[in-house]
Amino acid sequence: MSRMRSTVNRVLLVLAGLLLAAVGGAVLAAGLGAPVPSWWPWDGKGDVLLSSADRGRWRDQGWWWPTVIAILAVLVVLALWWFFAQLRRGRLAALLVDSGDGEGAQVRGKALEGALAGEADTADGVAHAHAALTGRRTAPRARVRLRMEPDAAPVRTLRAVADGALAHARESAGLAELPAEIRLRAVKHRAERVS
Repeated sequence: MSRMRSTVNRVLLVLAGLLLAAVGGAVLAAGLGAPVPSWWPWDGKGDVLLSSADRGRWRDQGWWWPTVIAILAVLVVLALWWFFAQLRRGRLAALLVDSGDGEGAQVRGKALEGALAGEADTADGVAHAHAALTGRRTAPRARVRLRMEPDAAPVRTLRAVADGALAHARESAGLAELPAEIRLRAVKHRAERVS
């Protein structure tokens, strides 16, 4: 779900950027004297976005221009926030571990993900496991996807992964807690013809 949301966000961001670039480029081209279609609202170098009559219409209202500027500032801040949110990495590159000597250490996120997935893979009833760490370096969260064998007991497998692989990852990283989301999916086998 989050991957789809991220894809939708990026597509919307690209479309908004292309639309703004096209409108801005068209206004710039019209301002430089390029020919414009008859329906285009600005038609040359002497034309302005807001005429004197438009600018003066609300001049007597003291709230108008501060409100317009505040709304535009909020839109710019929201657009920048949305843009930088798309650049944020979904997975942790490293996490901070209390090494016990007062210094601390960094553990690569992929290393802990590999160890977590490897141990979860050995749990009874698991055909394949995949793990990912998200969150902050000091407060990671785990996402574990398990493909289950057809004869596996989901509750027993879930408990084994939580008490085994997740507990060991939490202890080895020196974390007080490691919140986790575990998704189970059944392995689909092809039907075989028996003669």
